[in-house]
Amino acid sequence: MSESDITALWLTLKLATVTSVILLLISTPLAWWLANTRHRVKPLLEAIVSLPLILPPTVLGFYLLIAFTPAGAIGSTWQTLIGSQLAFSFSALVIGSVIYSLPFVVQPIQSAFEQLPSSLLEAAATLGSSPLDRFFSVILPLSQRSFITAFSLGFAHTIGEFGVVLMIGGNIPGETQVLSIALYDHVETLQYGQAHQLAAGLLAFSLILLMFLYSTNRSAKQRPQLRWK
Repeated sequence: MSESDITALWLTLKLATVTSVILLLISTPLAWWLANTRHRVKPLLEAIVSLPLILPPTVLGFYLLIAFTPAGAIGSTWQTLIGSQLAFSFSALVIGSVIYSLPFVVQPIQSAFEQLPSSLLEAAATLGSSPLDRFFSVILPLSQRSFITAFSLGFAHTIGEFGVVLMIGGNIPGETQVLSIALYDHVETLQYGQAHQLAAGLLAFSLILLMFLYSTNRSAKQRPQLRWK
């Protein structure tokens, strides 16, 4: 693996980690609201969250690029506050990755929240437990497996991004060139040996991660479950 590939690997891991942490912070309250609300705007919000699942990445990347340029509302505000251009920067990759991987984190957590026994939460509230205490002592332990799944899917999906990151980040070595872009770069320049190394590494990572998730879910299903009436 060349030095540039190692740099791309480090940048990819950094992007996936930062994105996944931000996604957990955003997705947890959003998933809780979606799991418990009956507001008429819920279907619209769920559709917006799920849009990246079916929207071509280049379409999302194109509109984000327009918004991130100095002529766009977000890009101009960013440049005024930060003093640097948002488009073709690592920050742009983080924002785009958060948007593109949002449904992969929100949906597992929302599903876990919808399956929580309401009687257990009501019992905890009756005993004087605060909302924050109920989250850490009741909700989080019962939803732990879903949080692990959500983080893993968000992390893996960010690592595999191509269309969005290429549109808003370009191909700047050391700044925006992630593994998927480096792989494309090797293929474009007919460096198939290096392309095979990156492709095989990404394939192995994806397979191991999926095996881990399926194994974890299977083990959790086989454990005795508490039943609340």
